[in-house]
Amino acid sequence: MTTHDSANTPDTTPDTTPDTPDIELGQSRADFEARLRSMERLYHIHHPFHIAMNEGGLDREAVQGWVANRYYYQIQIPRKDAAIMANCPDRDVRRRWIQRILDHDGSAGDEGGIEAWLRLGQAVGLTREEMVDLRHVLPGVRFAVDAYFRFAQTAPWREAAASSLTELFAPTIHQKRIDSWPALYPWIEDEGYDYFRRRLAEARRDVKHGLELTLDTYTTRAGQERAVEILQFKLDLLWTMLDAMWMAYVEKKPPYYSAGTADAT
Repeated sequence: MTTHDSANTPDTTPDTTPDTPDIELGQSRADFEARLRSMERLYHIHHPFHIAMNEGGLDREAVQGWVANRYYYQIQIPRKDAAIMANCPDRDVRRRWIQRILDHDGSAGDEGGIEAWLRLGQAVGLTREEMVDLRHVLPGVRFAVDAYFRFAQTAPWREAAASSLTELFAPTIHQKRIDSWPALYPWIEDEGYDYFRRRLAEARRDVKHGLELTLDTYTTRAGQERAVEILQFKLDLLWTMLDAMWMAYVEKKPPYYSAGTADAT
């Protein structure tokens, strides 16, 4: 199995951003953006779990398990973004970044993405209660998501903002679900797709801002390598979440499956 050194949470101690002009310059803005975008090949859409899901190869339990576990990720997104804002001294950045929180938590006249995800859960046959109480969240998913939140809390705000760049690749996956799932999973109620529909526009807007910040910040060779490391960390995190789900819902080997009925101590 191929592993990355960046699978561990990136070191957040020295704040080397923004880059200083006396350090070796990195790639041009266009070339650096192309390098970041090329990392799409490692996005979790290419994980066997996602491939199976987008080909109609998962059973109902696996789809429900994915929705329930991703809910834990969804509810941490506004907390992650609030942590970035708390560490950011730039009022102009905060004014734009705060929209991400409202997108998920909701505001007057807008239910928000978390509520839309709960309706996705109901559309696949889960109850609201079992989503909210997190009873289905796998330990591997919880560890990965918690690591992401801790990184956003403790990293320099520009680094934490760069970790959101996996949204570069998100619109494609949302569109694919909208286009293919109704035929592949006819038992999913239509209102469950509202989350994906709303995220198409939101993700594209967020990509523009997040990418702009990253390209403005990381202009030296060392800085650009750091940004790549951070993006790799986030890609590792998302992939690891699906590893846990694959074991539980495809291999049918949930946590402690080999321990029988004995209580874990």
